[in-house]
Parts: sequence; structure tokens; C-alpha cells
Amino acid sequence: MGVSGCGKSAVGAAIAENSGGRLIEGDAFHPPANIKKMSDGHPLNDEDRAGWLTRLGEEVAAALANGEKPVLTCSSLKLIYRDRLRAAVPGLGFVFLELTRELATERCAHRPGHFMPASLVDSQFATLEPPYNEDRTLVVDATKPIETIGVEAASWWRDSQLQSASALTGS
Repeated sequence: MGVSGCGKSAVGAAIAENSGGRLIEGDAFHPPANIKKMSDGHPLNDEDRAGWLTRLGEEVAAALANGEKPVLTCSSLKLIYRDRLRAAVPGLGFVFLELTRELATERCAHRPGHFMPASLVDSQFATLEPPYNEDRTLVVDATKPIETIGVEAASWWRDSQLQSASALTGS
């Protein structure tokens, strides 16, 4: 999770690869109206994101029900967005890819063909509620190499799952 340009897609793919998971690219589930709005340079609001977040929660829950290890890429900028996903998938963890506004803007400016223009980075930072001290959340410097983040995040998640299992069994 994180602002546009933080590397969610690349890091999500690395996490999926390092954990034997299946990548679910959140951007692929935006309805056409959301994509048009962003392409036209207008930020999404809570109402625009509501149905999209519900759909993502359903997709992750279905993947888990099928025995898969889903890895979702999703901005999840606000606590209410993360809580909506947690309601659909109890125990959901988040990896927050943290970087500066300047670097996010630079990265977005060099992404050819993406519907999210660099002009919307400021709105992403205005919306962002960093998940510091939230349960099951790892904060990562998004300037680290993608593979390093993927390994670190997959290892963190395995360790957190083991700790949860130990706590449930009283071990």
C-alpha cells in the first residue's frame, strides 16, 4: 500500500514470488469511471473508492477460500479503506511503501501509459493516513531495491503468521 509511484505493482509481484502467492493488481479492478476520472486529472474521493475496495476485499477473500495466498496491490491511503479491506479479510496485513512526495512525483512522471498522472500525487499525499503503529503493518522504505523489499515483506508475513499461530495454540 502507498501513494501512486511507490512501487506497489513491482513490490507486490516480488512479494508474491517470494511467498508462493498470487498477485492481485488492484488497479485492474477500478471501474471505467474511476480510470476516466483519474486520467482526466481528478482525484478519487471516498465514494469513488467504496465499490472498488469492496470488490478488492471480495477478490482477496475468494482467493483465500480457494486455498491461494493472495498478494493485493492497493493504495489503501486511509484507515477507513484499510479497515474496509480488513472487514472483508480478517487478519489482513499491509506493507506500507513509504517515500517522499518528490520521488513519487518523479516516478509517476516516468510511467508511460499509466492512467494516474503525476499531477495527482499531491492529492494522494493529502489523503494519506500513514499506518504507523497499526496492527499487522510493516513500514518499508520504498527506495530499497524491489527484491529486497519483496524478501523482507514475505519474511515478515511468515513470521507474523507463525506468531499468530503460537498465540492461538498457547505455545
